[in-house]
Amino acid sequence: QVQLVESGGGLGQPGGSLTLSCATSGFSFSNYHMSWYRQAPGKEREMVARIVSPGGATNYGDSVKGRFTISRDSAKSTVFLQMNSLKLEDTVVYYCNAVSKWSGNNYWGQGTQVTVSS
Repeated sequence: QVQLVESGGGLGQPGGSLTLSCATSGFSFSNYHMSWYRQAPGKEREMVARIVSPGGATNYGDSVKGRFTISRDSAKSTVFLQMNSLKLEDTVVYYCNAVSKWSGNNYWGQGTQVTVSS
């Protein structure tokens, strides 16, 4: 059974930091590119950060470049999103995504809410 379980969301302060985690199981983590997306109510889901496998090359959405960092731990089949210099507009639901390098498999987590407020 494929599972992507996000954690680490919650309340953060403007200028502060939060770290999201996505623990995965049920598929071969090393064969999947991993991403974080976010979606505000009434808006399309947008790509926040992506890390490929192998190699770990990353790319980021323009709104988070220089503030967020994505990383992956293959031993734990987990992907992380370090969020620094939080802004009010970072307040949305964040989703973990896994896309197979070889097949059309595309998996999503259930989402975790991040709220930035003073």
